[in-house]
Amino acid sequence: MTEQTSEHRAPDELPGGSTDLGPRGQEIARNLARVRQRIAVAGGADLLPITKFHVAEDLRVLTRLGVTAVGENREQEARDKHAQLAETGLQFHMVGQVQTKKANSVARWAAAVHTVDSLKLLNALDRGAGLALERGDRDSALPVLLQFSADGDPQRGGAVEADIDQLADTAAEAANLELRGLMTVPPLGADPAAVFARGRQLVERISDRVLGAPVYSAGMSGDLEIAIAEGSTLVRVGTDIMGARPVL
Repeated sequence: MTEQTSEHRAPDELPGGSTDLGPRGQEIARNLARVRQRIAVAGGADLLPITKFHVAEDLRVLTRLGVTAVGENREQEARDKHAQLAETGLQFHMVGQVQTKKANSVARWAAAVHTVDSLKLLNALDRGAGLALERGDRDSALPVLLQFSADGDPQRGGAVEADIDQLADTAAEAANLELRGLMTVPPLGADPAAVFARGRQLVERISDRVLGAPVYSAGMSGDLEIAIAEGSTLVRVGTDIMGARPVL
């Protein structure tokens, strides 16, 4: 679903190099190289840079550094960037909560949705992806990940463990969706290793309904090493690549 990071390369060996990127581009290149190195040392995983609030030009730099997909949290922002960067071929993954009323829009531009946590949202995305296919806005089904909530806090999104199997059944049977795996974020104050380990068990439990090799999206800037040790196959890193979010 995203770039492979099992082999680390220095910034000046990446596509486009780093010397002609300008100060901001060189900063991103250095940060990206450090994160790729961390992932490689931890055992390897795919990388999804998270680019919420960062300008389209920063994302253009990422494409020059070999990045083929990024994650965004807000529908309108992601839609706008997708349009601005259409010529680059950069893919946009939705990693924020999706309002049901925006499912049709998300299904038009998203390369994948990582935050499916209800039957209502599943059905809305299925309908939206079907419409997008009919209109030529998509050329294939929409890949989705189920979001596992370890504490059931509705403010943070995610489905509790008891609901994961039903969601997996429904996603696997949807005409216009592809179930690809599971995503989780440890609650504040929780033991991240325990949460990641439980998520890994859930991935294995639903693997018979997943298309292809199951994707386990777990780990961010501060805990990616722990996540990889517990079986993560994809880490989502924002601050350690892009720097602090701009003040709006």
